Amino acid sequence: MTKKLFLLLALMFLASSILCAAPGTPGNPTDNGHWVPISAGFSMAIASGLCGLAQSKAIASSVEGMARNPGAAGAIRLALILGLIFIESLSLYTLVIVFAKVS
Repeated sequence: MTKKLFLLLALMFLASSILCAAPGTPGNPTDNGHWVPISAGFSMAIASGLCGLAQSKAIASSVEGMARNPGAAGAIRLALILGLIFIESLSLYTLVIVFAKVS
């Protein structure tokens, strides 16, 4: 337990001295401008993947609900379309942020 605490304190002291480097110096860990397009691509991939999973789950559940109760198909369809709009908005907001940060 004390070894882990000592290691944690040592890392905290080292991190504070590393982050004090001047912005223009080589090897400065706070100068991360070249990572912005890569991280934007990863965020768009994650958002698109999760939106695809959520939409497939929503469609499968709504089809199952319509099959169990055909009389409620109209209300289920309306809720499905509204839910798909909200799910897709995550992907669109991520795309807007990607264009804002990369441009």
